[in-house]
Amino acid sequence: MKKRFLSILIISLVASFSWSQDYMTPEKLIELNRVSPLGISKDETKVVYAVSKVDVQSNKKTTNYFVMNLDGSDAKSITNVNNYLEDKNISPDGKRKVSAEEVKLRDVFGTDLYPEMTQSNMMIYNSLNYRHWDEWEDGKYSHIMISNIDGSNKMDIMATEPFDCPQKPFGGEEDFIWSPDGKSVLYVTKKLFGTEYAVSTNTDIYRFDIASAQTTNLTDDNEGYDTNPAFSSNGTLAWLQMKRDGYESDKNDIIIMREGNPVNLTSKWDNTVREFKWSNDGSKIYFTAAVEGTVHLFELEVPKGKALPMPPKQITKGQFDIRGIVGHVKGTMIVARGDMNQATEIYSVDLKSGEMKQLTHANDELYASVKLGKIEKRITRATDGADLHSWVIYPPDFDPKKKYPTLLYCQGGPQGALSQFYSYRWNFQLMAAHGYIIIAPNRRGMPGYGVEWNEQISKDYGGQNMEDYLAAIDDLATEPYVDKERLGCVGASYGGYSAFYLAAIHQGRFKSFIAHDGLFNLKSMYGTTEELFFVNWDLGGPYWDKNNKDAYVSHNLFNPSERVEDWDTPIMIIQGGIDYRVPIGQGLEAFQAAQLQGIKSRLLFFPEENHWVLDYQNSLIWHTEFYKWLGETL
Repeated sequence: MKKRFLSILIISLVASFSWSQDYMTPEKLIELNRVSPLGISKDETKVVYAVSKVDVQSNKKTTNYFVMNLDGSDAKSITNVNNYLEDKNISPDGKRKVSAEEVKLRDVFGTDLYPEMTQSNMMIYNSLNYRHWDEWEDGKYSHIMISNIDGSNKMDIMATEPFDCPQKPFGGEEDFIWSPDGKSVLYVTKKLFGTEYAVSTNTDIYRFDIASAQTTNLTDDNEGYDTNPAFSSNGTLAWLQMKRDGYESDKNDIIIMREGNPVNLTSKWDNTVREFKWSNDGSKIYFTAAVEGTVHLFELEVPKGKALPMPPKQITKGQFDIRGIVGHVKGTMIVARGDMNQATEIYSVDLKSGEMKQLTHANDELYASVKLGKIEKRITRATDGADLHSWVIYPPDFDPKKKYPTLLYCQGGPQGALSQFYSYRWNFQLMAAHGYIIIAPNRRGMPGYGVEWNEQISKDYGGQNMEDYLAAIDDLATEPYVDKERLGCVGASYGGYSAFYLAAIHQGRFKSFIAHDGLFNLKSMYGTTEELFFVNWDLGGPYWDKNNKDAYVSHNLFNPSERVEDWDTPIMIIQGGIDYRVPIGQGLEAFQAAQLQGIKSRLLFFPEENHWVLDYQNSLIWHTEFYKWLGETL
């Protein structure tokens, strides 16, 4: 009976989007094939990749694995990717392996400290970092283990240190690597504990020498992030580095170790690096970076001897994103690519010409069956005279003689790139398929427009960034096809904050707001979020620190909860129950404030979702309620 009811519910949700079967729908979006490149085969003749498929009714995802030739031909299914890919966790001599395992080091639970109280359900903490992203600290730490290839003689190289590698919450196997000679392991961790951990970004790269069992900090002089160590084929170490402690969105540079000294290869370059990969011969480094609302592939010559670094060379160009670097082989780079109209596919890049060839076509059939709207770049003169770049997405079958309701999309981060991304939640083509025009401004705080533009937003949340938003929507509203009486504003995280803040200052521009996991009360946000370095940097410090007058004033001037009496517009508020970055109180406080002022409002509460919506059926309901709300209010 329960299964039958679920089937009827899903059919009814999908049916609500059946206005045109040749437009994108939430179900089509969620059930797209999701392509994930895994690497180049050991013999450098094939690309290994995975394709995942979601079934909404079963609420499950299945994944199949494939190999294909470097030109995309002869794709075939495989069952064991290990037959094709090098295992980076096996030492160069093939005798040892490295792995990460959870180790219980601290007593946290009542049953740890009072084992006789077998039915107790509580935790005890004496310092911060008691929870992170969507998990409570349980006294276990992820540690690096070295063992013989058969698993014997296992050694915890971090011993009893209460630190994590991979780094939580998002670190992976890129956080630990073998040295080329197999005599040591390099790993990334933040060797700070408790409150110190919560207020710092100072990760370092450590080298553990197997013979002596000694650990050396290779990046002790740097106070910010040191991440992603990688050796070239000739044994040169490179990594990514941010200089300033506490600033998670600092300029990310490529560093190499030359004669025992770190050399910054991108210090003079006015942009920030996302990821990198060595060329096969070790003479070059290829990396990606945001460029004016896109993400592209760059080439960097590695200087010889004491020569100075040369400026990077941009390889790819166009209205798309390079979403990942897979591997370098035979004068080409294999990459993941997509745009606002296309989910990720695998491409090859000719490194001399920049020409690209699509290798996988996992969703060609679906895209051929749906109409997609055009996407254009628009330049607006901001209030301070700067050029403000936005993406404008139009509905399929757009008719400039008609008038369309229009949405202002506010990006999160706050310093996340608003590039040619493809989201399974904030999907612009799905919004456009519902008949909305969308404008997505690259307001202050976005990478891709120079370091100064990227950094401007810190401690200025309600300042120039809000002026940028309003300038963009006001400019677009001058077009005859925009219905000025039907403007909406939507966003998540800092975008949710933006919706909360604009709701007080928009002066009647908007008829509807949607805020997902947004910052509402900056004082309670400071008191409950987990990564304190973020709010210390972006908000200026504790709200109680009266010596920090600028920060104290900013907390009130730019605090949506301090201006909520100026709300007068319908607002839908979405909140995840295990979001510890923007905790539950933010959404509940905002909903309560709206309700008690008699403002039409709705709360979508997802008890088991974090900062995102990851469950597939929850995602379908999210989409249903999103467009239902806009239908009611716009």
